[in-house]
Formats: sequence, C-alpha cells, structure tokens
Amino acid sequence: MVVETLSLSSSIKSNIVKLFLLLSASSNFVYAETTIFQGDILHFTADPAKTSKAYEYIENGGLIVKDGIIAEIISEEEISKKQRGAEIVDYRGKLILPGFIDSHIHYPQTGMIAAHGEQLLEWLKEYTFPTESKFSDKEHAKEVAEFFISQLLKNGTTSALVFGTVHPESVDALFEVAQRENMRLIAGKVLMDRNAPEYLQDTPESAYSDSKKLIERWHNKDRLSYAITPRFAPTSTPEQLKQAAKLLDEYPDVYMHTHVSENKDEINWVKSLFPEANSYLDVYNIYGLNRDHSVFAHGIYLDDQEMESMASVGSAIAFCPTSNLFLGSGLFPLNRAEEINVSVGLGTDVGAGTSFSMLETMDEAYKIIQLQKSIGNNTGVKTLSPLKAFYLATLGSAKALDIDDKVGSFEKGKEADFIVIDLKSTDLMKFRMKSARTLEEKLFALQVLGDDRAIHSTYIMGNRK
Repeated sequence: MVVETLSLSSSIKSNIVKLFLLLSASSNFVYAETTIFQGDILHFTADPAKTSKAYEYIENGGLIVKDGIIAEIISEEEISKKQRGAEIVDYRGKLILPGFIDSHIHYPQTGMIAAHGEQLLEWLKEYTFPTESKFSDKEHAKEVAEFFISQLLKNGTTSALVFGTVHPESVDALFEVAQRENMRLIAGKVLMDRNAPEYLQDTPESAYSDSKKLIERWHNKDRLSYAITPRFAPTSTPEQLKQAAKLLDEYPDVYMHTHVSENKDEINWVKSLFPEANSYLDVYNIYGLNRDHSVFAHGIYLDDQEMESMASVGSAIAFCPTSNLFLGSGLFPLNRAEEINVSVGLGTDVGAGTSFSMLETMDEAYKIIQLQKSIGNNTGVKTLSPLKAFYLATLGSAKALDIDDKVGSFEKGKEADFIVIDLKSTDLMKFRMKSARTLEEKLFALQVLGDDRAIHSTYIMGNRK
C-alpha cells in the first residue's frame, strides 16, 4: 500500500513537470513572479536631435518586468494574452518613463541649497567649504545621505553621479544608504590638497590611499560604482592629479568626475596655476584625466578644440542649468556640443542647483537655450525640444555615465528602474493638459509646470519606493 502511494505521488509529480514545460513553451505564458505595469509607455532609443525615430511611445501599453529586469513592452491588445499568472498594476492615464538619471550632484550641499548671493569662487568660500567640514562625522553624513536619497527618489531620480566630501566617511555613508535602496549610484571622495581651508585638505598620498580603500570596499558592489573625484583643477596640485591618474590606470573601469570651465574667474585662475596648459581642459589632458568614463560638470566656456578632444576620447559633459543660472555662470552651448558629438547628460548640481527635480531642471535648460537665441550672433541656435529634454534626463544621461547598457530605456534585459508620472497632478497641469493635443505638447507642459508632485511612483529594479 505504501509502495502504491509513492508510485502515485511520483506520477503526479511527473505530470506537473510536463504541464509546467508545456506552459513554458507557450509564447503567451508569463510566470507568476512577472508584473505588467499598464499605462502610457515612453522611452528613447536614440538622440532626438539626430533622428526622427528616437523614441517608442505606446498608449495604454504594458511594461513587463520579471525579477527586476525589463522583459518586454507590449500593446494594450497583447496584455490580455500575456496576463495569465502575472500581476497587473494599473497606471492607465499615467505616463511610464525610465527613471531620471542625474549626471552631476553634490549630496553634502543638500543643507545649503538656496544660499544667497555669490558667484562660484566666493560661494565656495562662503557656504560650501564650511558646510562640507561637518562630514568628517559619519553620523552627520548618514543623516544627510538618508535625506538626499529620499529626495532623489521622491523626484523620480533613480541613478546619479555624486560628489562626496574630502572625508571617506562621507562616501561610506552615502553608499550604505544607496546600497540598502538597491540604487545604481556612482560617487567618490573629493581630492583637494590646496586652495581650500586646511580642515578640508588631504594630500596626494592620502588621496590615493583613501580612494584606493574606498574603491576596494565599494566599486562594483551590488549596483554601486566609484568615481575618482578631484574637486576641480585649482584645488589639486600636479602631484595629486598624477595620483588620480594612477588610480584610473590601476582601476580602468572606475569613473573620473570633476568640474571644468564653469566660471570666467575660475578659468583665469586655472591659467595662472597651470601656465603650461593650452586651456582649462588641457590641464586634465596633461595629467591623463580626460578619458573614457570621465564626466566634467558645466563646460560652459569650452572651445571647439576642447570639445573635439572630449569627443575623441569619449568623455562627457554634465549640463547643469539651474546652477548655471543661480550662480550667474553662463549659458551652456548645447547645440555646439551636439554638432561636435560630445556626450551630454543633465545634472541638477544641488546645492548650487536649486532643485532635485529633473523636470524643473529641464525647464531651466529650455530657458538657457532660449536666451542664447537672443544674445550675440546666435540666430542658428535650435530651441530645446521636449523630446530632447526628456532624452537628456534619461538615456542621454545614461550614455554620459556609460550605464546605458543597464538603465536609461526599456530595452529588453535592462534593469527595471522607472517612474510613473501623473500629468494631472496639480490643478494647473490638469487644466493645461485639456488643450495639449500631441505627446510633445504634453511633455513640454510637464517639464515647465511639473515638479515632485508629478512623480506618482518611483520603482527601483521593479520594486516601488
């Protein structure tokens, strides 16, 4: 009797396995752990400035996510065929986009956002350096990191390239929070051994050793990556810049993150400190820091030769419009960067930047280009289209950070970092959307009128935050 029961159990198991294999072979079968997010799906496949076929838009479509990975985008008609065994999350009437990617931001400056009244160099002395001095305290750094990460997620930003401070504790605190949230985040300790308060200076030797330890501890751990981070050329000696290049040679897949050509006084200062260099960017060329995986914030006053140098090695510029306007730094020539084929991402640059919102950052980017059209001999400047603006905030920034193989679009196999946007999140937006006839009109109204209230939900690897 016992033998017969065991035989029957084995038979049942065999039939179950056969049924499972049969269902698996069906193209319409979706496993139970799969989720279909239904709504208006939009993502970019190329730069809208270079092709008219740069995006995919499916009204009331389905974004299929399995185990945190993009499996497929489907039409409304296909949802009924694919829904068996899947959970369906209903976001009909809302816009589903890849998560925003911030290509340049300072998390230690969160507490000094909206500090009044100075241009770059004075602003650093008056506000930035005293604020950053507090980050030798790990508990303080952790408190700010918690708030910083929560603000990114609240604003729909799922990845970012982030400045720490000179203190290793600042980087540890940030990475600990980002790791807990499973974010794809790139960050690094600031290198700064001159022209700054003594309490914020390191040395070439400590910059190298501290950075090396942090790389070993954090780089490529889960979704985290490390960036060698000289603040900018004036605050590093040649010896320290050489140490930065040494680290990049030893760890060729880490990033290099710094500033370039943000402010005219800054540029003149660089000329006096590095008379052997032909230009500001040439300082980084001389010391081997302009290379693939290098990201330079601002680049407002780069000339054609400097941009061509960047294009030739595959480095990128982070366009930071709210910061550039707030500090009165200048207007970034996006059209010229496009013509020379320099990779450009969008950055908030908090705390000189005035908002964590990439929507508000896109709004200010539009205004910067509009201003250029009325200044000097700039009649050929092209208005920033809403398609290009949203590209810069998603796939464009992913390309600038060399993570477009992982995030930035809904290509099959990419990580499922995405956001759900409510186009009627405020009374004004709801009223405006009544007369928006096309996708581009809706996107433009969103970037001009939207803020964190428009971000209905933020998902990291398919999990809602």
